[in-house]
Amino acid sequence: MKKIYIKNMVCDRCIKVVKDELSRLKLNVADVSLGEATLLDDDKKINIQTIKETLERNGFELLDDRQAKTVEKIKISVIELIQSHSSDQLKNISFSKYLSDKLAMSYQHLSNLFSSKEGITLEKYIINQKIEKVKELLIYNEFTLSEIAYKLGYSSVQHLSNQFKKVTGFTPSKFKKLKNKKRTPLDRV
Repeated sequence: MKKIYIKNMVCDRCIKVVKDELSRLKLNVADVSLGEATLLDDDKKINIQTIKETLERNGFELLDDRQAKTVEKIKISVIELIQSHSSDQLKNISFSKYLSDKLAMSYQHLSNLFSSKEGITLEKYIINQKIEKVKELLIYNEFTLSEIAYKLGYSSVQHLSNQFKKVTGFTPSKFKKLKNKKRTPLDRV
C-alpha cells in the first residue's frame, strides 16, 4: 500500500477526477480524499512519473516533500472546517487548537512552516478562506449578513464587514450589487 499526496485537491469533484485518472492508469485505488490517495499496488507497478504527469494535466501536483505535504494538510483542514461545519461548531472552534490537534504538531510550528512555504501567514489564509465562503453565501442570497456572520463564527456583523472590505475592497452589500462577482477558486486562495 502506498499513500501519495496531491496539491490543489479542494472539493468532491477533485476527488472524483483524481480517482478516475488513477483508475485509468490501471492502479488499484483504495481511497481518495482531499489531498491524498491510497494505492494498493506495490511500488513496482506504480510509475510516479506517469502519475505526476497525469495529475498535472488535470491541474494537480504530486507532492514529495514532507513540508509541502504538511502545508497541503493544513490547507485541506482549513477548507474542510470552513466549508463543512455548522455555525455552532465554527463559533466554538479555535483554529489553532483544531489544526494542532488534527496534525499533531504545535500551532507555532504549523504557522511558521505555512508562512515560510506560502508567503502569507496562516491567519491570513484562514481569513481569506472565510471571506471566499462569505462571497459564496452572498451570491446564493439565502442568508442575511447577520446569519452569515453567525454561520462563520464572526463575533459581529461589523467584524465580518470590516474583514470583508479589507480583503476584497468592497463592503458585503457593495459586493452583492456587483454584476460580475469574482470568486477565487479555493486552491488559489
